Amino acid sequence: MTKPGPDPASEPLEAPEAPEAPEFPVTRPDSRPFDPDETYARLRAHAPVSPVRCPAGMDAWLVSRHEDIRSVLTDPRLSSRGAGSMHMLPSYDRRDPAPGSMIQLDGEEHARLRRLLIGEFTMRRMEALRPSVQRITDRHVDAMLAGSSADLVRDFALPIPSLVICELLGVPYGDHESFQRDSEVLIGFEADADTRDAATRRLVDYLGELIVRRRAEPQDDLLSRLIIRGEATERPPTATELATLGVLLLVAGHESTANMIALSALVLMADGELAAALRAAPDTIGTAVEELLRYLSVIQFGLLRYATEDVTVGGVEAEAGSWLVAAIPSGNRDEDVFPAPDTVDLRRPPRAHLAFGFGPHQCIGQQLARIELQVALTTLLRRVPGLRLAEPLAQSAFKHNDIVFGLRSMPVLW
Repeated sequence: MTKPGPDPASEPLEAPEAPEAPEFPVTRPDSRPFDPDETYARLRAHAPVSPVRCPAGMDAWLVSRHEDIRSVLTDPRLSSRGAGSMHMLPSYDRRDPAPGSMIQLDGEEHARLRRLLIGEFTMRRMEALRPSVQRITDRHVDAMLAGSSADLVRDFALPIPSLVICELLGVPYGDHESFQRDSEVLIGFEADADTRDAATRRLVDYLGELIVRRRAEPQDDLLSRLIIRGEATERPPTATELATLGVLLLVAGHESTANMIALSALVLMADGELAAALRAAPDTIGTAVEELLRYLSVIQFGLLRYATEDVTVGGVEAEAGSWLVAAIPSGNRDEDVFPAPDTVDLRRPPRAHLAFGFGPHQCIGQQLARIELQVALTTLLRRVPGLRLAEPLAQSAFKHNDIVFGLRSMPVLW
C-alpha cells in the first residue's frame, strides 16, 4: 500500500510569486519593416495600459492608445525627467537632469528655456528658410546626378538637415563629422555609460567654446540671438545651460529629420503608385508628409514619464514613483483615430498624429522638419524619377536599436 502524502490542507501557505512583466516590445514584422511590434495592436484592444519590463531595468506602464498617450504627455503630475527613450538604455543611471536639458525639465524650469527658443521657430521664420533648404537640396541632387549611384543616407538625407541646422545655429559645417559621430552614440543603445558621457562632454565643450566666441563677437545666427535674448531676462541662462541647449538643437535638428527623409524615400520607392500619385500632384506634399510622419513614427520606443503623484491613465492607477511610456508608434496606429492605420494614404486628412510628441514638450522644431521633408521629397520625385533601390528591401540596413528609427545606409540607382 502506498503511503499517503501530506494533507495539502495542513501545509503552510506560500504567497505566489508575482508574474514578471513582459519584455518591452521591440520586434518589427519581417514582412512589414515599417510597422511597429504587433504586440501594440493586441494591447490597444485588450490592455491599453499594461505593465512592461524595460531594458533600463525598471518596470513601467506601457500606454498604447492615442487618447491615453495625449493624456500622459499633458499631465503635469507626469515628469519628463527621464526624457527621450531612456527606458531603453541599459546604462541609464536615472541621474538628475543636466542644467539646460530642456527635454528633461518640467514646469517653469522647462518653460523658462523654451521661451528663449520659441520665437526662433515660428512658422514665418521657418518658411523664410525654404529657399535655402531648396538650394541645399538641389546642390546635393546635382552631386548625385553627376554619377550613376549613391548612398541616399550619406549623400542626401543626412547632409541636408545637418547643413540647415548648422547654418541656423551658426555651427561650422566643417565640424559635422565629429558631432555626427557623437550624435550617433547618444541616439543608440549599445554604448556604455562612460562612452555616452564622453560623447556628451565633447558636444557640450564644443558648443560651449562656440558660445564663448559668440558672446565676444555676436553674429546673425540663432546662438548669438539666444545669448542676447537670455541676457535680457531676469534669470539669464548660464554658460552650461546655453551649451546644453545648443547640443539639443544640434542633435535633434538633424537626426530625426535625416531618418524621416530616408525612410520616406524608401516608402515611396517601395510603392510606385504612391510615388506616381505624389509626383502627379506635388501640391499635396503637405498632407503627404503628415501621413508619412504618422506612419513611420521614428521615435520608435516612445517617451518616458515619471509619476510624481498617483495618477489614473486609461482606468489604471499608476502610483507615485511609477514610470510610464507613451508608445508613440502605437498611438499613431490607433484604429479608433486613423482608419486602416497600417496603410499609407497620402491623401488622409491630417489628424492629430503624435510624431512630434504632444503637450508642453512637443517638438519645437517641427515646422522646420516639415519644410525639409517637403522640399527633399518633392525634389527627389521631380529630378530623379527613376530612383530605385540598388539591393532588395529585405537587405536594407534599418536602425532597430536606436532611439530614432531609420536607415544606416541606402544604396540607390536611377
